[in-house]
Amino acid sequence: MSDARGGWRALVEARNAEIRDEGRWRSIRTLEDGAAETRIAATGQAVISFASNDYLGLSQHPALAEAAAQALRRFGTGTGSSRLVTGARPIHAELERELADWKDAEAALLFPTGFAANVGLLSALGRLGELCIASDELNHASIIDGARLARARIAVYRHRDLVELERILAASERAVVVSDSVFSMDGDLAPVAELAELCVRHGALLVLDEAHAVLGPRAPQQAGLELLVVGTLSKTLGSIGGFVAGPQPYIDWLVNSARSFIFTTASSPADVAAALAGLRILRSAEGEALETRLRRNVARLSPGSASPIVPIVLGEEARAMAVSKALLERGLLVPAIRPPTVPVGSSRLRVALSAAHTEAQLDLLATALAELGCPLS
Repeated sequence: MSDARGGWRALVEARNAEIRDEGRWRSIRTLEDGAAETRIAATGQAVISFASNDYLGLSQHPALAEAAAQALRRFGTGTGSSRLVTGARPIHAELERELADWKDAEAALLFPTGFAANVGLLSALGRLGELCIASDELNHASIIDGARLARARIAVYRHRDLVELERILAASERAVVVSDSVFSMDGDLAPVAELAELCVRHGALLVLDEAHAVLGPRAPQQAGLELLVVGTLSKTLGSIGGFVAGPQPYIDWLVNSARSFIFTTASSPADVAAALAGLRILRSAEGEALETRLRRNVARLSPGSASPIVPIVLGEEARAMAVSKALLERGLLVPAIRPPTVPVGSSRLRVALSAAHTEAQLDLLATALAELGCPLS
């Protein structure tokens, strides 16, 4: 028995050593809080974070904190079970109604994370019968895993390649096209209008993951289009969780078939209340002002960028890591992204911009990048 345990431990340690030898070892960095200007907990070093997907800065908004506090006092800290086993609270349905209205959909369903939403949706679609899932090659890992769990035929098409996608659809009797709206490592946009046209032409279902689409593009509203939208509460809305929005029959199917909904405890009331407060701010004049500020910040740092995600592709992992470290020494937290997250030879810095950043902070980053030989333009 002890030999078996030792064998397992030795195997894991050997694999860990391989990752270290490849220069791809990762560890968790702890920050003192979620503000754009914060400190590294271990050292106390002051840093400006350009790593967070909190695009509008809502995770630090007092209205979200107060909404979460009120929910804690009313509902307690947890839900106790899945929603199908007495896990629901009134606030879950309230948020779903407002999410559906926001997305111009008949209904919406909450999941504990955006990852769980994609996995639950795609695997549930796979239980409807034989189908082909056509997936952009740069889609998020949650889409990749969801497609695998669907046990469907998977056809990965070249990034944004509509010609290849049409060939796939023409050869498929029943198909689902799934794509990020904004690609998380490149910051570029999916051709959502063209995807919709192809889906209508070939009778395919379109699934759009709008996790990073704080500035658009919005999902198309086209006659004859069967559309499901996946979203997250953890980026634009400043909380945690995910959702799927679409026609009522699809949402009913997910309630009865999506394993990552059925077999998990419902989201905590505090998280749901914070997301609802964030959504209401987003749809108000204050939200419009925050979006305007974010657009201005993107234009200031990287004119012409289509989203708040600004990649600086450096190629080799060692260079990306070295530049990230040099920036950190200047008090600028910009993560280096490397394989397997991105392809070999395309390691990069991933700058994530927020409405919470000041012009002075943006100028500081731009200057530091230029001095390190990584100008933005």
